[in-house]
Amino acid sequence: MTTEQQDTLARPWAARIATEVLAPWVWVLALPLLVAWPATGHRLGPTLLWGLVVGVTGSVIPMLVILRGASAGRYDTHHVHNLEGRTVPLLLCLASLCTGWLILFLGQAPHQLISLAAAMFVALLACAAITLGARWKISLHAAVAAGAVVMLVLSYGPWLWPVTLLAAWVMWSRVALRDHTTGQVLVGAAVGILAGGGGYLGLELLLT
Repeated sequence: MTTEQQDTLARPWAARIATEVLAPWVWVLALPLLVAWPATGHRLGPTLLWGLVVGVTGSVIPMLVILRGASAGRYDTHHVHNLEGRTVPLLLCLASLCTGWLILFLGQAPHQLISLAAAMFVALLACAAITLGARWKISLHAAVAAGAVVMLVLSYGPWLWPVTLLAAWVMWSRVALRDHTTGQVLVGAAVGILAGGGGYLGLELLLT
């Protein structure tokens, strides 16, 4: 076992669990299905159809490419810790999400899903601009988790605010694992709330 692997295992187990089970791809796969459920009138078929369009294009496809790249040695891990390795995954995810949004628009999906995909794109674009433009490793874990909490509350009501604890857990984990600084996590959360959650709210106000 290498020194780096020993160091990773020595870090808090609760942080390692949070980083994996609340990774961006998990939120992005689950969130569209949860938003689609009330948006489609609680119908299982349309929920799966439209929710998976966003989930597959925003989560599954990019994650498969990342896993393949990590296994080939192009990225250090499936979390792509190295800043220089994030360019292709970020651009791919943007292109994939854009394709998903187009499918939703042409398929006349519920406006909530169209707003969701667009808001996710805007938030990811902001993260990509900071990461690639400023060469600063903003926390995607924090951005996705914080934005998802706001979107869930907007979809289901204030009783879902306790989900904030999950977002806080994963944010803490990124600092505890020394994958990000506190500043990178806080800025990531701010982008998720403002661009993701705020973008979703703004689009919903326009479309309804």
